[in-house]
Amino acid sequence: MLRIGVDIGGTFTDFAIWKDEGDGYRQIDGEKIPTSRPRFAESVIEGITRITKRHELGPKDPLLVVHGTTVGTNAVIELSEQPVALITTQGYRDILSIARLRLDKPVDLFNRRTTPLVSRALVFEVNERLRADGSVYTPIDEQSVVSALTKARDGGVKAVGVCLLHGYRNPVHEAQILKIARERFTELDVMASHEIWPQQSEYERSMLTLLNMYVKRLMASYIGEVDGFLRDRLPNARLLVTKSNGGVMSAEEACRLPVHTLLSGPAAGVTAARTLAEWTQNPRVMTMDMGGTSTDVALVQVGRPTLTAQAEVGDFPLLLPVTAIEAMGAGGGSIAWLDGKVPKVGPRSAGSKPGPACYGIGGTEPTITDAYLLCNYLSPRGLLGGKLQLSREKAEKAMSTIANASGSDAITAAESCIAIATSNMLAKVLPFLARAGVGPSDLTLMIFGGAGGIHGPLLAEELGIKRILVPRLSSVFCAFGGLAADLVHDGVRTVTGAGSNEAALLRVYDELAQSGREWVKKQTAGGKVEKVDELYLAEMRYAAQSFTIPVNVTDAVRNGAGLEGFTEAFHAEHKALFGFSSPGTPIAFNELMVRTFGRQAKPHAQGGADKQEKEVAPSSRRELRLQGRWWPDCPIFNRSELVAGWSDVGPAVIEHELSTVLVPAGFRAAISPLGDITMTKED
Repeated sequence: MLRIGVDIGGTFTDFAIWKDEGDGYRQIDGEKIPTSRPRFAESVIEGITRITKRHELGPKDPLLVVHGTTVGTNAVIELSEQPVALITTQGYRDILSIARLRLDKPVDLFNRRTTPLVSRALVFEVNERLRADGSVYTPIDEQSVVSALTKARDGGVKAVGVCLLHGYRNPVHEAQILKIARERFTELDVMASHEIWPQQSEYERSMLTLLNMYVKRLMASYIGEVDGFLRDRLPNARLLVTKSNGGVMSAEEACRLPVHTLLSGPAAGVTAARTLAEWTQNPRVMTMDMGGTSTDVALVQVGRPTLTAQAEVGDFPLLLPVTAIEAMGAGGGSIAWLDGKVPKVGPRSAGSKPGPACYGIGGTEPTITDAYLLCNYLSPRGLLGGKLQLSREKAEKAMSTIANASGSDAITAAESCIAIATSNMLAKVLPFLARAGVGPSDLTLMIFGGAGGIHGPLLAEELGIKRILVPRLSSVFCAFGGLAADLVHDGVRTVTGAGSNEAALLRVYDELAQSGREWVKKQTAGGKVEKVDELYLAEMRYAAQSFTIPVNVTDAVRNGAGLEGFTEAFHAEHKALFGFSSPGTPIAFNELMVRTFGRQAKPHAQGGADKQEKEVAPSSRRELRLQGRWWPDCPIFNRSELVAGWSDVGPAVIEHELSTVLVPAGFRAAISPLGDITMTKED
């Protein structure tokens, strides 16, 4: 069966193609086409059409498409969708504007609070109240519900989110509102917080509900367009959508709960990185996904979940367990500009249109890609095997604005822009690693994305990382992540104040696990998965502590270790994060979570074939600009001619139709048994 992984980036849409279940990682192909802004589905449909035609796929042949998308993310960042309304408990109308009563930049006198996603005029109160334990204090007044829904409809909104005080404990009142809305206000699309993510924290839960409703129509239209195309042309095709937690779900689920897709693209890259880290026995990996618009970094430690509940989309919190990623506005299309006479880079990007100046399709501002070309990192023949021609003349003209301000030439200015972009990355990466308690020298840097192969080694040099791994599918690695992903469901239950009753905790875990298994069965639509696994997590803290930490208690649950096993796991995790623990101090549980995996068929590791029998001559040579000077006569290798066993020392460039890899001076590059490029710093 043909399987296609799809990932939409700001500049290119990437495809990873797995042709046959007998094939492994080494046989997966890739393809890139320019992203079709603003109609993103067009590039997806064009790519699928090309691939299925090339593989002679007939109408009755099975096809699986796994799609990661940033459509919803862009809508939230740009605030481009129609307004939605919120229904909340009486007395809480200002919950969105009060938020957490914090400034994100408390030392900035000119900083402003985030403008709420929903204006106060579209927040409506209903008369009801639950106690913190979920018991009813004030029964719901149905007339106030009818009044609120009527005002929302008359206000012109089409979608309404419902989030009531303590609705995570007991959804009885939220369910009553849904019943009234779906019986008497059929023109409104209404969903409640307990359907989306029933976790404590009223503001964050309200925002999650509203974000889901805000992008729901857009995502349903977008996914429906792709799914409709597949149904018309290939009736046996199935569409899955990647999730922010690194898993996948059905297209139907994505249309109903699109909030779970808001960080799906970068998360798929981390899923792919975890898979490759396990295959190559790299226990600690920092990923660097650099595309045309942004760069994402994450930390992958084999045996530990890569999760956070502190993510944001635009200016809004995302209270969901998502893959922990640090994002920065630095990509190959990032524009270099002048702040007075001081050159800066990003976060604004040229995207795919008008693109970098060297693309010759309308862009006139200097970008990092223009700088790469001027420093000779990119082939003068162009990108995508020569399909995308590059103009050095236009790159020099664009870079002249930066050069003139500094009194230098275009080449020096280009190298300066690359150095500035690297410094911007360092300012994000170093605190990120410090928070995780990991030193750069302990890591392997795994780099992917269209620009990762060039800029990743430069960042590694600055960080002091001595081991680099460039996947053979580096330019379409996030698309490959869709093929390596499983069905993943997260279930949560808040137990704050419920005490530490072992039987009660285990009962909650059993209920969450059963719910997860039912979800997996629903996603497969009658199909099968290879097996179902569970990961048991707990948000725990010392009783007097003001924050919680996520703890993996899977072994304690499965081995029947009970509360003693839970506390031991907590102390060990606390010591690993903060350098100390306090055995004997009372421990409290806030939330219990079960992550359920529906294991799917996926590519397998495959290596050992095709050993290098003879020395490979460079396909060409050219000078490279590195470390403030030109390095003459550097070898340029054709990636397709290199097989396992090959190695050479930089400075050098390895070129492929879909990617370019820079080997800095002092690094030895080699081809691994899996076909990946490895680089090691030589002493």
